[in-house]
Amino acid sequence: MLELRHIHQRYVNQPLLHDVNLQVAAGEIVALLGPSGSGKSTLLNIVAGLQKPNAGSVWWDGMDISATPPERRGFALMFQDFALFTHLNVEDNVAFGLVEQRVPKPRARVQARQMLEVFGLGLLAQRRVWNLSGGEQQRVALARSLITHPKVLLLDEPFSALDADLRVALRQEFRSRIRAADMAALLVTHDEAEACAMADRLVRLVRGSLVDVR
Repeated sequence: MLELRHIHQRYVNQPLLHDVNLQVAAGEIVALLGPSGSGKSTLLNIVAGLQKPNAGSVWWDGMDISATPPERRGFALMFQDFALFTHLNVEDNVAFGLVEQRVPKPRARVQARQMLEVFGLGLLAQRRVWNLSGGEQQRVALARSLITHPKVLLLDEPFSALDADLRVALRQEFRSRIRAADMAALLVTHDEAEACAMADRLVRLVRGSLVDVR
């Protein structure tokens, strides 16, 4: 279980997050709602280990991981702009996380091809990412996130760069694949319809504190 305990954060000497507490179980998707500037992405960065809170701690399975660097947390972060590597083909984009974990490149590529087949992208393995549609790029980004079997998946406005019809089409696919992987997932979004479609539970940041929505 992912736990945030008494997280406080200030921004330019103003309180941004105030005593934030949250639990996300394995296999659960929690959506974090709030307007721009409310602290959603900041909280996600704290969970990922990319930013240190002024106070409070991040826990995983009963252990305080606040001092654990991002690369050792075993969490995956998906950005709204996909963050794919344009100098790599699709297969090597998906294999990247395994190579970073010192899996030999040939074996990493085999696993990447297998993951791409699961996503129906096997025929695109040798394509450059700029030749893919927005939906294909987003599926490649999710495949890359899941191939390392992360404990937690952090999604920062994952569909904001896509058109409305494609966003709707991908919501259920993402939900089913995240649930099948049995990982804890924290979805940051300003779109309440998206949150309702994907998440098991909704919380909202209101003046720096979390309020249960559903």
